[in-house]
Amino acid sequence: MKYPIQKKYHSFKQRRRRRKEQKPPVNKKIAVPSFFTLMNLFSGFLAIISISDGDFIRGAWLIALAGLFDVFDGLMARLANATSDFGIELDSISDMVSFGVAPGFLIYSWSLHELGFVGIIVSALPPLCGAVRLARFNVNARLHPKPDFFVGLPIPAQAIILGAFFLTFRDSLELFSFLENGVNSALIPFIVVISFLMVSTLPFDKIPRFDRKTIKEQKGKFVLFLVYLLLILLFKEYGLMAVFTLFMLKGISVGAIQFFTDDYGPAGVDEFQDYS
Repeated sequence: MKYPIQKKYHSFKQRRRRRKEQKPPVNKKIAVPSFFTLMNLFSGFLAIISISDGDFIRGAWLIALAGLFDVFDGLMARLANATSDFGIELDSISDMVSFGVAPGFLIYSWSLHELGFVGIIVSALPPLCGAVRLARFNVNARLHPKPDFFVGLPIPAQAIILGAFFLTFRDSLELFSFLENGVNSALIPFIVVISFLMVSTLPFDKIPRFDRKTIKEQKGKFVLFLVYLLLILLFKEYGLMAVFTLFMLKGISVGAIQFFTDDYGPAGVDEFQDYS
C-alpha cells in the first residue's frame, strides 16, 4: 500500500524522467568556446565604457582584444568539436556589440560628431552593415559547408581596421589639414568602403587551422598568418593598420581576378551565400 504522498512523489519522478528524455542532448564542450565568446562581449562592453569616458585609446585596444577573444573562441570550438547553433547565435550577439556598436561609437565620439547628422549616419554604417553580414551568416551557416575563406569582409576585421585607423592617425591629424573637413574627409569614404566590403561576396582569407594536415596543405597561408602576427607584435597599432589593410587589399584583388576570369565564387553556389 502506498500513501498519497508516495503516489505524488512517484508521479513527480515519472514526469521528471519524461522531461529529461524529451530534452535534446547538450554538448557540455560548448562551455569552453562560449567563455571566450563572452570575454569578447565583455571587452566590447568595456570598450564602450572607456570611449564614453573619453579614453579612446583604451577603447580602441579593447576592440582589438575582443578580436583576439573572437579568434580563440573559433579555435577552441574546432579543437573541442563543439560547434553548435547556440555558439553561432552567442557569437553573433557578441560580435554585434564588440565589432559593430563599439567601433561605430569610437569613430563618432572621436571625430564624426563634428558633422552632426551626417556623422551619425556614417558612424551607423559599421553596426548596420555588420548586422546584415551576421544575419546572412547565421542563415547560411546551417545550410552549407564552410570553404577555406570568408565571404565578405569579416566584421572583426572591419572593427580592428577602424580602431587601427584611430590609433595610427590620432596624433597626426595635420596630415589631413589640406582636406576640406580634415580627417573626416578621409574617414567617411574609408568607412563606406569597408562597410560595403562586409556585405559583399569577395573572398577573404580565414585563419588556418593549427594542425599538421592544414599546415602541410596550406603552407603559404600559414606563413602569411605568422608574418601578420609578427608585424602586429613588433609595430603595434602601425602593424595592425598595415596587416589589416593588406588583408583587405588581398581580398579585393583576389575577388577582382576571379570576377574578370569568370571564376567568381565556388561552382554551384549562389553568389549571395556567406560561409564565414
